[in-house]
Amino acid sequence: MGHQWIIDVLVDLKSFAQQNELPHLADDLARVAAVADAEINPNKRGAPQVVRCEDTEPRRLSTQA
Repeated sequence: MGHQWIIDVLVDLKSFAQQNELPHLADDLARVAAVADAEINPNKRGAPQVVRCEDTEPRRLSTQA
């Protein structure tokens, strides 16, 4: 069984949050779903880049100079 199901769950939670006037939760769930998608499908175009180091949590690369 793959990991795609977790993205489906996050999208469902985001939809619930939007329908129940929880905009901050919906925004956070959208970001979490994007991170999950990037980790599950690292070769997907447009996915946020995630850096892994031995002693730190995954982090997005900043594109700003």
